[in-house]
Amino acid sequence: MSSSTHLLFSLLLFSAAATLSPILATDHIVGANRGWNAGINYTLWANNHTFYVGDLISFRYQKNQYNVFEVNQTGYDNCTTEFAVGNWSSGKDFIPLNEAKRYYFICGNGQCFNGMKVSVLVHPLPPPPSASVGDVEHSPTSSAAPVAVQRRGFGVLVVSFVVICFGFGRIM
Repeated sequence: MSSSTHLLFSLLLFSAAATLSPILATDHIVGANRGWNAGINYTLWANNHTFYVGDLISFRYQKNQYNVFEVNQTGYDNCTTEFAVGNWSSGKDFIPLNEAKRYYFICGNGQCFNGMKVSVLVHPLPPPPSASVGDVEHSPTSSAAPVAVQRRGFGVLVVSFVVICFGFGRIM
């Protein structure tokens, strides 16, 4: 392979890696197909999801009607934005969950009192599986293993792919 082909291939590979990396995180759309609106039980919605560090929480709503504020527990309990740590109003807000902690979100235009508030507990990423390949085949919980490998092993996969491709390129 020529050096320009190597450069082009490298750029293509890194572009693909940058595009695929966010796909590995889960995007939790608040309220699913009903979105961020009054009259929805967001506590029930949140209790049916498991959030991990690196995931996104997305709010979809009419931007001229609603907004989103990240607040502390007091702001959540009292529906106040006084000590808000973030606010969004685009109508399609993607908020990264970068820490293992409880997050609190409310609508800041008074709709919090009508139930437009959600609290989510974000967990640390699960550790990669420690069982050997032979043990995983006989384990009843082996279906959970690919998720941990996928989250943690993507970088290793990309590096391995580059080494294999460039290694074969030099041989040929």
